[in-house]
Amino acid sequence: MSTLTKDCLSEHDRQVLESILNPSQIGGEEYLLQEEERHLDDPQDVNVDLDPRISESQRMELEAIALAGEGKLPEALKLLNKSIEIAPERAAPWNNRAQVYILLGNEDAALLDIDQALKLSNSSGRTGCRALCQRGILKRKNNDIDGAREDFDLAAKLGSKFARTQLIELNPFAALCNQMLREVMKM
Repeated sequence: MSTLTKDCLSEHDRQVLESILNPSQIGGEEYLLQEEERHLDDPQDVNVDLDPRISESQRMELEAIALAGEGKLPEALKLLNKSIEIAPERAAPWNNRAQVYILLGNEDAALLDIDQALKLSNSSGRTGCRALCQRGILKRKNNDIDGAREDFDLAAKLGSKFARTQLIELNPFAALCNQMLREVMKM
């Protein structure tokens, strides 16, 4: 009986095998890099030089993110409120305020902000992708697996590696198949 090795496979066969053994890297590294390039900037932030409101909103948002990272959630929330007040058409501070609400345990307020971020971003760009992932996590936590899968699918199409990983985890058949294939390849 001959032994099957990776050396006797074509390049295409090796890529298929790699995508099965490493499902979070579907299509290999080149595919992932191409997908990441699809991440566009948020359209609301393009005219930052032309609109001082946008740059001030961004400044406050970044300061709020730093405060949240230090665990100063009430202070971060106040700054994000001001950031939204200054430029309510920007999606990013809505999404970041949702994260603070989640950390404070207020999922209802977080979902309202996530929905607003998705509306303002048209579920696209960096913020749309992040908001879809956040909402998918909340849906998964609340056992809305179909809803989580839909959000992660949209985020994966925007280039999120995290969302692709979540989709794989939500597919028990793929996980079982991958586990069995790994065991076969060890022999």
